[in-house]
Amino acid sequence: MNERIQVSSGLDEETARAEVYGLLSQLYYAPPTGELMAALRVAVTEAPAQGAFLEEPWRELVGVARAVADAEVRDEYDALFGGVGKPEVYLFGSHYLSGFLNEKPLARLRDTLAELGLTRDDTMPETEDHIAYLCEVMRYLIAGDDAGVANLSRQREFFIAQLQPWASDLCDAISAHPRARFYAVLADFTRAFFSVEAQGFDMLA
Repeated sequence: MNERIQVSSGLDEETARAEVYGLLSQLYYAPPTGELMAALRVAVTEAPAQGAFLEEPWRELVGVARAVADAEVRDEYDALFGGVGKPEVYLFGSHYLSGFLNEKPLARLRDTLAELGLTRDDTMPETEDHIAYLCEVMRYLIAGDDAGVANLSRQREFFIAQLQPWASDLCDAISAHPRARFYAVLADFTRAFFSVEAQGFDMLA
């Protein structure tokens, strides 16, 4: 998951949505690099996508990025999501949907990904139901060149099936963890962004 230019209020709505998903993917996939944190600290604090509802959660995220050191964020990531064996907070959809990893929700997701012509990179150790992977798929469905796959209908279907049923539970788990500071604010922003996404997709129904 490569570094990307961070979200700018000057971007059109669809590009901004894709950039938000790309940013979430990076922040949930691994402890953020110094370059990513530096970019986040100098980001504009207007709403990163259309709709004032996101402006305050975005300002809070940029603010906490400016308030914490890179090492603190890395330590927090490892405390919440890393470690040997069972993590403090799971980032995998199957855990929230079935209570176990590598269960039927993951199998259904893999079928959906195959229909979209997407495969998991063999160098990626995590399963496809990792929140970062799902955000990366959403980024592709928004910004991809294949209009047969990258369109609003596909985005809506994927979001409703693969993210909406459990993302709020993930955000709640992060927010409730006593070690969460940067990631608690990220969880708040994630919840707000997904709420806006859900409302937008509801309008397409």
